[in-house]
Amino acid sequence: MSDPGTDPGKQQTSPARGAAVLEQMGGISGLIYSSLPVVVFVPISSAFGLIPAIGAALGVATLILIWRLARKESAQPAISGFFAVGISALIAYLVGASKGYFLLGIWMSLFWAVVFTLSIVIRRPVVGYIWAWVHANDRRWREARRAVLAFDAATLVWVAVFTSRFVVQHHLYDADQTGWLGVARIAMGWPLTAVAALVTYLAIRAAQRALHERGLNEPADTAHGDDVHDAAQEPT
Repeated sequence: MSDPGTDPGKQQTSPARGAAVLEQMGGISGLIYSSLPVVVFVPISSAFGLIPAIGAALGVATLILIWRLARKESAQPAISGFFAVGISALIAYLVGASKGYFLLGIWMSLFWAVVFTLSIVIRRPVVGYIWAWVHANDRRWREARRAVLAFDAATLVWVAVFTSRFVVQHHLYDADQTGWLGVARIAMGWPLTAVAALVTYLAIRAAQRALHERGLNEPADTAHGDDVHDAAQEPT
């Protein structure tokens, strides 16, 4: 049942978009599925060599793609995951070493660490803009200093996640520790993502409280519509 004075259709917009974001990322199962090619690649590489390992990783990625499409799950994460494995396998083949399979993830971690860091430096935290997109592009959070600080903190946690992944895995890559690279990829994958997601959730709650205190928690389009309505009622 909707609260008095709210539009039921608009009330469902944010949860629907939030669910859509999680679905496009592949959901919780997507994080687990992304680990399976690595789980297969590392031991087969150690036992049989690079080419069989590449074939096994691509085979697992193909089965995951077929499985997700057969279950009519979101196609985007399934397809992007398959291509990510394909690109990683191609890099490993070109490098001529099993450790090359991890290069894409290593350098993508550095890329996102830089992007998220720059967003904090210029006071445009990425997490805040993602939250704004989920909430129908409502960017009034920038008017509340505590909300900006909360989103800064959440973005900084993601910087720590991406940076730690890059530093640890790049060190293992230079040390030719392919087995430990696989362990690090999995251990620093969805577990760290879960921790960062929890901190992000708490930051969003803090930002919402700040917006409520400033009276900025109403949907922007609703507030704008009320202003237009009031103006239309004024005598000319």
